[in-house]
Amino acid sequence: MSSSSVVIVGAGLAGLACAKTLAAHGEPIRLFDKSRAAGGRLATRRVELGGRTLSFDHGAQYLTSRGPLFTSMLDVLGAKPWIDAGRRVGVPNMSAIPRALAGGMDITGLRQVTAIEGGPGAWRLRHVAPQRPDRQRPRDLPSEEDGPFTAVVLALPAPQALPLLGGPAPHLAEVLSTVRMAPCWTLMAAFAERLPLPDSQRLSGGPIGWAARDSSKPGRHHEDECWVVQAGADWSREHLERSPEEMLPVLLEAFGKLAGGTLPPPIHAAAHRWRYALTEVPLGAP
Repeated sequence: MSSSSVVIVGAGLAGLACAKTLAAHGEPIRLFDKSRAAGGRLATRRVELGGRTLSFDHGAQYLTSRGPLFTSMLDVLGAKPWIDAGRRVGVPNMSAIPRALAGGMDITGLRQVTAIEGGPGAWRLRHVAPQRPDRQRPRDLPSEEDGPFTAVVLALPAPQALPLLGGPAPHLAEVLSTVRMAPCWTLMAAFAERLPLPDSQRLSGGPIGWAARDSSKPGRHHEDECWVVQAGADWSREHLERSPEEMLPVLLEAFGKLAGGTLPPPIHAAAHRWRYALTEVPLGAP
């Protein structure tokens, strides 16, 4: 039995912002997320290598600050400008922003919500341990139940919210079915020498959509040569179901062409797939 009155599924920036607003109005809240920690696509991968820690912001590269309220929040959280005044990054990494927002919150991590049951004022959640994408989920995976909750908030990409809405709110599922999201394959690579490239590039018409010297961001170890390279949406969709091990040499080859034909041997390289990275067709409504 839970004493929370509102449960939020998804502890990315949207879920955390919702939780902070509800908490400010005295509403008890609880969050569930299938990842270990809060943040969603505001993610940072850390790698221990030779006694030092390499860091890669392999999800959202920056936040765009347009309104005064969001700008003031980023100021409080210590986010710094990068590339231009409108683009802000967390310091010492992007995950510092959700980590600060999540302070003091009741977050249950490593649980994937599979069903919303019950009814208005008494909703219950069923959830399981998340399964790695490259492994088949056992049919008899044990589930747990939490609730009741007076309200449920889904702070998830639309395709992940759809199966949860089918039972309790099919009319909302029908509305969300119009949203289209794009995937993104991401390369994280570190080198012993500096590459002859600008700190950031946005491209179109090829496999790579964005490449950035991640170590050039404020608060990073600038002596490192860490890169985050994100593939374009169409190219990522074409290769969506391939494994990270298959995609790593393909991404390195594409990045090598951008760097003039060849790359020095990386001291670290890994690939990561974001299945729901960018909104291509939005809902068109609040």
